[in-house]
Amino acid sequence: MRVALLSYRSKPHVGGQGVYLRHLSRELVGLGHDVEVFSGPPYPELDPGVRLTKVPSLDLYREPDPFRIPRPREFRDLVDVQEFLAMCTAAFPEPRTFGKRVARVLAARRDDLDVVHDNQTVAYGMLEIERLGFPLVTTIHHPITFDRRVDLAHAPLRKQLALRRWYSFLRMQGKVARRLPQILTVSESSRRDIARDFGVDPAVIEVIPLGVDEVFVPPTRPRVPGRILAMASADTPMKGVHTLLEAVAKLRTEREVELVLVTRPSPGGRTERLIDKLGVGDCVRFVHGISDAELVELMGSAEVACVPSLYEGFSLPTAELMACETPLVVSRAGAIPEVVGPDGECADLVTPGDVQELYDAVGSLLDDPDRRSAMGAAGRRRVLEHFSWRAVAVATAAAYERAIARKNGLPDAGTAVQDQT
Repeated sequence: MRVALLSYRSKPHVGGQGVYLRHLSRELVGLGHDVEVFSGPPYPELDPGVRLTKVPSLDLYREPDPFRIPRPREFRDLVDVQEFLAMCTAAFPEPRTFGKRVARVLAARRDDLDVVHDNQTVAYGMLEIERLGFPLVTTIHHPITFDRRVDLAHAPLRKQLALRRWYSFLRMQGKVARRLPQILTVSESSRRDIARDFGVDPAVIEVIPLGVDEVFVPPTRPRVPGRILAMASADTPMKGVHTLLEAVAKLRTEREVELVLVTRPSPGGRTERLIDKLGVGDCVRFVHGISDAELVELMGSAEVACVPSLYEGFSLPTAELMACETPLVVSRAGAIPEVVGPDGECADLVTPGDVQELYDAVGSLLDDPDRRSAMGAAGRRRVLEHFSWRAVAVATAAAYERAIARKNGLPDAGTAVQDQT
């Protein structure tokens, strides 16, 4: 099949969407499909055999100058003007404007492609792409409605109006999601949340869990005593970092610990202020912008890793840490229990936001090397049995075939499998 993969921003280090795009595209090519990625900036890192078509934008949120003012010569058309004006009113326009741009690009490519796969854009442009005659499949990793609820709950009153404006794209995504013919998601938790928050018929949603890249392997060197690791692709309340910082502040009163946070903190933001307030700056270290090899080494260096999120649609870092045989303390939130399994063999589960539970669980693991070893081994076994990118690609290609059959008015190519685990 000739596959178009769409993503409004795709760099792997800005979140799970970029990781998904890279590994899925590589494995689809490995299965013999022709894959072309259409992406806005920041552009993805892709493997050999995957083609990239860059869909330009004003890139208003780029590092190191987010919320920048473009020069007049950068404006190419009315969509650029709309994108800039929306940013000026505190909205997040990228999904909407990418949808318009990529629909325009694909209008001239109807004979080149067999199926279009949208990765979380969920914009009005996707409906235009379907009207152009393309079979369409959409991945929604999780509805961003949960992010909005958490951010609003933690925001001071003076910032809530701007936050509501920022998340205004969700009205569009809800309307579009209810009209999409075929949705993929990554967990049963996300499936339930998409159906509830976006009002989507559960019958059109198929669960295909994510995979773990083979580079994530157990360490060859001893782990660093007392090192605790946490991954957070964004410095936001939903990642639960503040709960972890408070637990670490209690732990360090009785033992030597070091917390390594894989994230870029907002300068002068809530996380940095809390570190100062708790007086833990000497035992907390931030790491970001590292290579995959460096990340794997870091994951394997910790005695315990924590995923204290208030919600996750899948939590790929959890599975990657399991592949590195790193013992885990995780929140009983979103899809995390699905990833680690129901029996507690692969991780200790705690109530999200509960400092005392997190403190007790981490301290207990740090004191029990035998249980850490058994937990790490069980986690790796689970990853090898359940989370393969090749399996993701096979299931996704089957979804493409059903989309093509539906568009061509052929009999149903098979009932969607609701749980691939």
